[in-house]
Amino acid sequence: MTTVEGTRVFLLPDLGEGLSEAEIVEWRVAVGDVVTVDQSVVEVETAKAVVDVPCPYAGRVVELHGAAGEVRPVGQPLITIAPLDGGGEPAGHATYREEERAGSGNVLIGYGTGHGGSGRRRRRPRLAPAPEPATAPDARTTAAAPAGPASPAGLAESSGPAAPPGAAASGRASDDSSRAAALVISPIVRRLARERGLDLATVHGTGPGGVIRRADVEAATSEATAPATRLAAVPDAPAAHVGLAPAGDQDVVIPLTGIRKVIADKLSRSRREIPEVTIWVDVDATGLLETRAAINAATPDAPVSILALLARICLSGLRRFPQLNARVDTEGQRIVQSAGVHLGIAAQTDRGLVVPVLRDAQRLTTRELAAALAETTAAARAGTLPPARLTGGTFTLNNYGVFGVDGSTPIINHPEAALLGVGRIVDKPWVVDGQLAVRKVTQLSLTFDHRVCDGGVAGGFLRHVADCVEQPALLVANV
Repeated sequence: MTTVEGTRVFLLPDLGEGLSEAEIVEWRVAVGDVVTVDQSVVEVETAKAVVDVPCPYAGRVVELHGAAGEVRPVGQPLITIAPLDGGGEPAGHATYREEERAGSGNVLIGYGTGHGGSGRRRRRPRLAPAPEPATAPDARTTAAAPAGPASPAGLAESSGPAAPPGAAASGRASDDSSRAAALVISPIVRRLARERGLDLATVHGTGPGGVIRRADVEAATSEATAPATRLAAVPDAPAAHVGLAPAGDQDVVIPLTGIRKVIADKLSRSRREIPEVTIWVDVDATGLLETRAAINAATPDAPVSILALLARICLSGLRRFPQLNARVDTEGQRIVQSAGVHLGIAAQTDRGLVVPVLRDAQRLTTRELAAALAETTAAARAGTLPPARLTGGTFTLNNYGVFGVDGSTPIINHPEAALLGVGRIVDKPWVVDGQLAVRKVTQLSLTFDHRVCDGGVAGGFLRHVADCVEQPALLVANV
């Protein structure tokens, strides 16, 4: 916190998990607006998540430090606030002392954090940036509140902080009222539209409830008559390549930033450091599906998913083979087996692949696992999980069968030691008691760090999981 000539400068707080910077996605307020204590003033994207940052001071906004798309270091100025007296004008230092005694009730990490690097650091300019559209809606009126992806009714539009009487210009108000509000959940979609010079109010959304998705923005871009953001096509490009890219025969440049950069860095490190091995087995999942149907028929108000049952089976296997619930400490030259199972669930989102973690999952019942999985994956897709929920896993479960594929050799989520993958469940011919029958079959794959165990342990774990899938009664016997 810094006080300069009767104003307070709110610094970008420490957002946790060792994050040193954040990119401004969208300002919730503008210069001249009046804000209250703990009001959200800006949406930022870190390497872990998209978060709203509340301001601990009340008063009038006199300066915004940084524009959308700019990367700000932790501890550097974010917004400058001038306090108000009874008449709405800047007040003296007594007001500061009174606010300071009242304090902020927000629990965001890092209020009062020290300065980071000196000055602001701007991202290197992208090639041929597009100008901002002349009819771009006001940032405070187009932001959408995060909502679960499967509930169109929950897609609530947020109008941002209310302006005081007379603060908003009549021209801007009339412009906003004449245009239908765009339903946008993902900040990536909003940023992509800005980069390509699109007015989201003119884009037709094909998502649930009319939500505008990334594909909608790309489709609208391809139909534009003046593609200012794209590079010129190579003159001698073969005709066979025309139309393969979303922009036709022209290259599309996508900056490797934010969570995409973190994913790239983490997977590259995993591949460099971990000598991984993948083993797999086909299993008859008919009994598992029947078990799930019986559970849900008995208590339909609290359904259990297949993923929850697979998570329960993994927990049973890790109790028997704890070598896989571990990590390698390269600096200490040791293997650390975790006391609890912090189960990571790979989830595909609009921002990329994330792995939210259920801490101490071994303490949950199967129904509690189902509820926690549903809540966690929905929050991950909505981008509302805090950074702490996306790190610290000890074992990952990856259901890539939802993409319609049978098998995979996934990269381990560093620094974990193993990952179980599950393919799609399909009808296949299967031999049962010497007779050919049609059964529900899936493929299970285990990728493991060969430094923590050998094939006997890994094979034993995968066989235990496969046996429990084929005969769920074995799971009950080992719980």
